[in-house]
Amino acid sequence: MDESVILHAERSFLVCRKPVGVECEHELPALLAEEMKCKADSLYCIHRLDRAVGGVMVWARTPKAAAELSRQVQEKALKKAYFAVCSGIPTPDTGEMRDLLFKDSVKQKSFAVSSSRRGVKEALLDYHVLQDAVLNGSPAALVRVTLHTGRFHQIRCQFASRGHPLLGDGKYGSRVKGAIALQSCGLQFLHPETGKPMAFTLPLPEGAFWKPFEG
Repeated sequence: MDESVILHAERSFLVCRKPVGVECEHELPALLAEEMKCKADSLYCIHRLDRAVGGVMVWARTPKAAAELSRQVQEKALKKAYFAVCSGIPTPDTGEMRDLLFKDSVKQKSFAVSSSRRGVKEALLDYHVLQDAVLNGSPAALVRVTLHTGRFHQIRCQFASRGHPLLGDGKYGSRVKGAIALQSCGLQFLHPETGKPMAFTLPLPEGAFWKPFEG
C-alpha cells in the first residue's frame, strides 16, 4: 500500500481511513489485516460506509470490544460526523432533517415517505453549512453533518429529498459527474476497555468538489 489506512491501533480496536471505492465486507478487512499483520477474520465490523464513500471508521479486534462498541452504536454513544458538498445552499444554514425512510432492496436505494409502514424507519441528522461556493456555474455548499441514526444512504437521501443532492451522486439526482462528495470526517466513542472518551477527525479530502473550500 502506498499510504497507511491505519490511523490508530490498540489491543482491542483500531481506527482507519477507508479509501473511496473499497467495500467494507471483504476488501477493507483484507487491507487492514495486511497492514496489521493479522487475519481478516480477527477484525469485527462495528459500522459501515458505502463503497463510494471514504473516511474514518472504527473496528474491534476482540469479541468483547465488538460487543461494547456495538452497544455504543445501539445507544447512540458512538457519534459520527461527515463532510458533504451539496447542490444549492440549504436553509436555514443550521438545522435538523427528520424523515421516514424506506429502503428498496431491489433498487438499493432509500426513499423519503410520508407515512409509516413495514420497512420504514425514522432518520434524523443535524447539519451546519460551513461555506458556500459556485461550482460549474451553480451554487453549492460545504456541509458538516452529524448522524443520530444510521439508515441506508441516509445523508444522500435526506439531502436529495430537499432538492440538495450531493455532488456526484447520480443515484439521487445529481447531474454532476465525479465521486460522491461525502466523507466520514469524525468519530467519537468511549474506549471499549477504559471508558475514556476517544475522538478522531479527518481534514477535507482531495478532489475537485472540495477544492473551493480548502484553506
